[in-house]
Amino acid sequence: MTRQFTVSGSIVVGVSPDVAYRAVSRPEEMGRWSPENLGTAGAPDGGPAVVGGTFVGRNKRGPFRWVTRCTVTAAEPGRRFAFRVHTIGLGKPRLRGPIASWEYRFEPAGDGTLVTETWTDDRRAWPTFAANLFDRLVTSGRTFADFQTRNIEVTLRNLKRELEREADAVA
Repeated sequence: MTRQFTVSGSIVVGVSPDVAYRAVSRPEEMGRWSPENLGTAGAPDGGPAVVGGTFVGRNKRGPFRWVTRCTVTAAEPGRRFAFRVHTIGLGKPRLRGPIASWEYRFEPAGDGTLVTETWTDDRRAWPTFAANLFDRLVTSGRTFADFQTRNIEVTLRNLKRELEREADAVA
């Protein structure tokens, strides 16, 4: 079976690219939208992340909990936010190695913004059979590409709902 290393999804959100960027570039807020992420520790509260900044992502999948150390790789207000996941652990991120990269792009779309979320599997050194076996064990029978495609869809729908609700409350 061929391995898919990158998946993405897009949605138009009824806010400006700057508003969408400000929300997504605060990793501590990601738990509001993601079905798997619970937010972060170590991110600068109240402000967007900066290139080179790190944060600890708190995650859950069913009864399992783990943390990851991430480094911001792009922070272009209103255009692009990205980070690399490079350390994982149960209570503290301890096991180092390339895990995944996440990117968010923001493009004007009429009165709103086209938000594109992309996940890239950075486990390039893993043999395909080992990655597929591991993926199926930790995702209830799916590859990470399939699993993340669903997570991206849910995250983008939740992001749209929350940002548009906030915009309506201000209007």
